Amino acid sequence: MSREGFRATVLTLYPEMFPGPLGISLAGKALNEGAWSLETVQIRDFATDKHRMVDDTPAGGGAGMVMKPDVLGRAVDHVADGRPKLFMSPRGKPLTQERVRQLADGPGAIILCGRFEGVDERLIEARQFEEVSIGDYILSGGETAAIVVLDAVVRLLPGVMGNALSGETESFETGLLEHPHYTKPQEWEGRRIPDVLLSGNHGAIEKWRRAEAERLTRERRQDLWDAHGKRTKR
Repeated sequence: MSREGFRATVLTLYPEMFPGPLGISLAGKALNEGAWSLETVQIRDFATDKHRMVDDTPAGGGAGMVMKPDVLGRAVDHVADGRPKLFMSPRGKPLTQERVRQLADGPGAIILCGRFEGVDERLIEARQFEEVSIGDYILSGGETAAIVVLDAVVRLLPGVMGNALSGETESFETGLLEHPHYTKPQEWEGRRIPDVLLSGNHGAIEKWRRAEAERLTRERRQDLWDAHGKRTKR
């Protein structure tokens, strides 16, 4: 599959939010060079009434509004072509680097951005959406979350990162958080670069980096540390 085949389609009520941050830096350069493509689809275009309504009151009562399955179904069917369909939702499965890499290795993704109280459950079931969460908090809509997903994916496409090795030691790629980084000057505000990094001893440097990655993971992410321990015992 050619990389120009990686296509992102975002279903949203606010297409003007894109490309946003995806139009600058690594993602923007890759977009301009054709390493990936981004299409936005205005959900409201698929409403059939004169007011172009995309939501209605929740069945059973309650606050807020719910996005309508008939309107969303037409929007999804307009772009569906076998690519993974993601719905950005706080109740979804947490996004992981492993899932990001799987998406980067595929043909692209169709991402549905919800608003209001959410979308009709029947749409999620009928169109087999994978619900994805970027964290245990609530956003105003799925657009910001979609940008996070695409930024994470695009940087893994071939040729996007200048140094392919730079991604191999990043947090989560090895199951550990990333080790600390330093650069010149050697001393700043009384703080020195660790001597081992100036030693030229590559074996010692790698050992230090590994130890620091393990220390940070153990101190800050017990869940990752426990999972790492299980993997190393196999």
